[in-house]
Amino acid sequence: MLLPYYRKNITEAGCDEAGRGCLAGPVVAAAVILPKDFFHPLLNDSKQLKESTRNLLRPIIEEQALAWQVAFVDQDEIDRINILNASFLAMHQAIDGLTQRPELLLIDGNRFRPYLGIPHECIVRGDGKYASIAAAGILAKTHRDEFMMQAHQEFPDYSWHRNKGYPTLLHKQAILSKGLSPMHRKTFKWSIKGTQALDKSSTK
Repeated sequence: MLLPYYRKNITEAGCDEAGRGCLAGPVVAAAVILPKDFFHPLLNDSKQLKESTRNLLRPIIEEQALAWQVAFVDQDEIDRINILNASFLAMHQAIDGLTQRPELLLIDGNRFRPYLGIPHECIVRGDGKYASIAAAGILAKTHRDEFMMQAHQEFPDYSWHRNKGYPTLLHKQAILSKGLSPMHRKTFKWSIKGTQALDKSSTK
């Protein structure tokens, strides 16, 4: 069962992102402030849920959250500042857009660039531990998937309606035969035998 909060008597925002390992499209982050008594039996780490369950939960989270925001950082900016910095930027932009100011940020993962004036806690696999992080992960994932489904209409050769920009074999074979689209991340290198996207600029 997911924990409802990290500290009971302060306003907390859970933060998570989606799309870091993709070859194409934006990285998307969400920040969510949930009521302390929020509960839904299906809420979990978005990676553990079926697409239909994520899509069911999205409007529930958006309706019942005290505040939520989603932010996109596109492939050009990812190429310019690298994927790690782009992920931090997307989280900061999501926090910027909240209609309530949180007193604590719960960050999924082990690294974060501090947001001015708000303390944070990095929680490894936090999307499977805290409800607000899980909710943020679901919003980030569903909003990004929706974007990639629309992008598929313009660039159908890469099967983004199925892979959402992740480095599947079919996606990489399409790149080999069709070349890169304007939505591909140019600084990412990849192997036709491998399954992981690597950012060559991540050491900057």
